[in-house]
Amino acid sequence: MWAEHATTRGFEMVAGATPESFWLDRPERPAPRARHHGDTSADLVVIGGGFTGLWAAVHAAEDNPDRSIVLLEGDRIAEGATGRNGGFCAASLTHGLSNGIDRYSDELPALLRMGTDTLDAIEETTRRYGIDADIERTGELDIANFDWQRDDLRDLAEEAARLGQSMRYLDGDAVAARVKSPMATAALFDPDVMLVDPAKLAWGLADAAESLGVTIHENSWVESLEKSGAGVRVVTGYGTIQADKVLLATAASKPLRRALRHWIVPVWDYVIMTEPLSETQLNQLGWTGREGLADSGNRFHYFRLTADNRILFGGWDAHYFFGGDTDARRRQNPEEFGLLAEHLLQMFPSLEGIRATHTWGGAIDTCSRFSAFWDLAMDGRVASVLGFTGLGVGASHFGARTALDLLDGLDTERTRLNMVRSKPLPFPPEPIKSLGINITRREFARADRSGGKRGLWLKAMDALGLGFDS
Repeated sequence: MWAEHATTRGFEMVAGATPESFWLDRPERPAPRARHHGDTSADLVVIGGGFTGLWAAVHAAEDNPDRSIVLLEGDRIAEGATGRNGGFCAASLTHGLSNGIDRYSDELPALLRMGTDTLDAIEETTRRYGIDADIERTGELDIANFDWQRDDLRDLAEEAARLGQSMRYLDGDAVAARVKSPMATAALFDPDVMLVDPAKLAWGLADAAESLGVTIHENSWVESLEKSGAGVRVVTGYGTIQADKVLLATAASKPLRRALRHWIVPVWDYVIMTEPLSETQLNQLGWTGREGLADSGNRFHYFRLTADNRILFGGWDAHYFFGGDTDARRRQNPEEFGLLAEHLLQMFPSLEGIRATHTWGGAIDTCSRFSAFWDLAMDGRVASVLGFTGLGVGASHFGARTALDLLDGLDTERTRLNMVRSKPLPFPPEPIKSLGINITRREFARADRSGGKRGLWLKAMDALGLGFDS
């Protein structure tokens, strides 16, 4: 079984690490752009400088070069979830095939096709704008650590085949030929995943947006939105923008629209990054295909190689703090980092003695159906897209494109989807919210220790369609 607490060797691995996202802690990070000030106007204001906001700005400018577009970021480009994730860019728009089958079975073939098209479009855009995001279209191996997880992966492979997907079940010998670990007993290979450097992708998208005429302001926190004539008045700390339309892409930050706060909760995810592996260490792992890796429990890890052969290792538990606390002090959690380090050594014992260079955490916008949802307000002039639940690197492209369709009042295949026209179940108010989420976390841990057997609480959550996932 996985260790439940950090160990001495785990703490030793992370003790000297830089407390910052590796992706953002590099000299190539662009200098911050000027903040917004004064009273201005724009056809479209995009609020949020992560993947969703950046894709929205690029799409909108490509669609209509004459449209004046302003993007406002409260901190710096990619400072939120975009610069703190693992860089797994999946074709899935539904937070995985299983969740898609459970929630969107009638339109799943269309969603699968759109997801593959999205992945292709992301790659094509990086080529067109010369964005060097260290893209590797390696696919992903979802690993069974224990025998009880094998049947689930085998069943999923059969469902994938029924839907025309090329996922493949790999037994123990086939997995060992791809990666050597005592914790890998079987796996499911998903070819429709590529690995990216998320910060480089975001910085490149910002440059692309500016090349198309978009104005970007950083350190420009939006305080409020107000109806103003036939448009929307966007109020920042140093001025206002009179906008015809507004697209909200604020992820786990507290939504500007109070009504949306019932549909998302911010949960915290933690990551460690190792020093670069030597050639000998790489050879011992046998990880020659460089696939992204994840395991298959209710609590799971995700891990990958970077362009310079470091291992990023994150996930496991998802923390919710009372009241939806997203204060930056939560970005460092020594117990979580020490536990991740111990788990990395359980996965790859040959790495004993390796050191982590960076440790960080970040908040994820989670909703009860685990995948994005959309909202229109102020007579259709304000669109929001939220709730990606940690799988937004690829789905944000689709989410932004769909939000623009809704803002422009277009009737498209995307806007006709029930996924787009419906919303997840809301979360209850505090303190019930905190109590329910933390009971669910405890029950997930119990299920993992019990061979995957779900207790009455998790069965009730399944029946209600009200879930919690990392």
